[in-house]
Amino acid sequence: MDVLVRAVNAALFISHGIRDDTHITLHLCGGPGADRRIWFNGQTLAGVRPDERSIAGQIKAILKQPVPPIGIFEEITQGIFHTGGNLAETLEEWDREGVEMHVLEVAGISVDELLAKGEESTRIGFLLSDDQPFTEAECSLIANLPRISLGQRWLQGHSCITILHHSLDSR
Repeated sequence: MDVLVRAVNAALFISHGIRDDTHITLHLCGGPGADRRIWFNGQTLAGVRPDERSIAGQIKAILKQPVPPIGIFEEITQGIFHTGGNLAETLEEWDREGVEMHVLEVAGISVDELLAKGEESTRIGFLLSDDQPFTEAECSLIANLPRISLGQRWLQGHSCITILHHSLDSR
């Protein structure tokens, strides 16, 4: 849970506000029950404080709810939705929405090199795993996506998100 909460915090919260140009989707696949996705929409998010206990409380409350059908995003509280599904569904949705997708990986091209190309996509998505590497099934889903590197060391997910925001904010 700590890994997920820190990722949400790094993705959405800035000093005195919320990034309204950012969304984060958590994939909860591995516990009992159906796969679930929790989507935090920075444009509409309200009522969540940037502390880990508050975010964890929101996630725990969602886990008590029945999982909606895949593709039906049920709003639990303002700006926080959940639905069934896993990475495959998210990738399909992002593809339909024209999201430029990248996988964070040490062996990829430098994020600076990507941003130096000058492509100004307004919809860019980054995929990163939690404290476990992507599964074989997930690896096959993302096999053809470009790899982006933040350096030669594996970093914690929330640190990667912070570095990505800095890089994107600086372009």
